[in-house]
Amino acid sequence: MLFPTSLVGSYPQPDWLIDREKLAGRFPPRVRALELWRVAPDYLAQAQDDATIIAIRDQERAGLDIITDGEMRRESYSNRFATALDGVDLDNPGVALDRSGHPNPVPRVTGNIRRRHAVEVRDVQFLRANTDRRIKITVPGPFTMSCQAQNDFYASEREMALDYAAAVNAEIRDLFAAGADVVQIDEPYMQARPEKAREYGLEAVNAALDGISGETALHICFGYAAIIHERPAGYNFLPELAGSTVNGVSIETAQSNLDTSILTSLAGKTIILGVIDLSDPAVETAETVAARIRRALPHVDPAKVIIAPDCGMKYLPRETAFGKMQAMVAGAAIVRAELGG
Repeated sequence: MLFPTSLVGSYPQPDWLIDREKLAGRFPPRVRALELWRVAPDYLAQAQDDATIIAIRDQERAGLDIITDGEMRRESYSNRFATALDGVDLDNPGVALDRSGHPNPVPRVTGNIRRRHAVEVRDVQFLRANTDRRIKITVPGPFTMSCQAQNDFYASEREMALDYAAAVNAEIRDLFAAGADVVQIDEPYMQARPEKAREYGLEAVNAALDGISGETALHICFGYAAIIHERPAGYNFLPELAGSTVNGVSIETAQSNLDTSILTSLAGKTIILGVIDLSDPAVETAETVAARIRRALPHVDPAKVIIAPDCGMKYLPRETAFGKMQAMVAGAAIVRAELGG
């Protein structure tokens, strides 16, 4: 089928699960932020499971083809995995500049980064047990995690990123073994730190994917619309991903009104095409979504396009997110019919 639909990763968490006002009033946490959860620790895992069921059913009701867990168990896309690794001093965090230029508490690396155990395997198992559709799980990328850490141990950031890559590689292997159909690496800092990305970012991503045979994707974006309001004219780092071993690249085009001709540089890759503007509280019409899909078609192979929002839907009201998913599915159906797919 042409133009299957999916989330990038996250879906709005219920207000009864997490303090969404506090979550929206700060930068995405890089260290643990347990104070955000509204549920007592003894019942938190059960509550997160229940919220995951809600996210799955909303995606199914909206008609999505590839289902995620909505990242219901996470305070941010990266901190749950990044703080589960050896080599990090959780009691004495460091500081690094966020992509907005503001300082943010981050993991402080004081030893060799190593994965001590699987972090998201149960997430995949739970997702697989609760939907019969294809499933995708996301993990933070090694380059982004190296940018979101204070290095007090390694001789170079490259060396640190490669150890993060080894941890991600081990996790990805376990996620496929647990039943994932697609594993996505989130690498927004390749856009935010393009010089460093050119220096060692691709090397780290390829190391994270070394020997992986399942379907993989990489998400690169301009940041959450709720936090980063201004969009540049185009990506600082995108054609370079043609040199990665990842199967698909997830990009945003809606809010940024991206010149989609840049997608010709990624020939051969699956394009996860962001067509939902997360900065606009209004739900798009199906025709608006269809027009955004059509903009990309001169530059991509339609058979290698997946339709998605620009970025994670974490910060949207749930009713808005659900409406936007429905519009996305309807818009994809319009263009699919036009192409006879």
